[in-house]
Amino acid sequence: MPISLSEIIIKTRKELQSITGLDASSTVKTVRDEKGWHIFVEMVEKHSIPDGMDILATYEAILDLDGNLTEFRRRGLRKRMDTAVTE
Repeated sequence: MPISLSEIIIKTRKELQSITGLDASSTVKTVRDEKGWHIFVEMVEKHSIPDGMDILATYEAILDLDGNLTEFRRRGLRKRMDTAVTE
């Protein structure tokens, strides 16, 4: 049975939280190709006061077509208040 995008996102966020010990902040990008899924999730690397100074890391999670996490990597860091988009 095919896995829905929302199921993939929920599963990915839970697995990244479990593996890294970090809180998921938001899902910023999803891509499906012939091999599986690439899910990009911002995780809170460091909580700060005020919240705008939190350090967020973008993680790329790669899952196979069955939704199994096969690898992940940190792709970048930013302060929550920095809104410039980079790819």
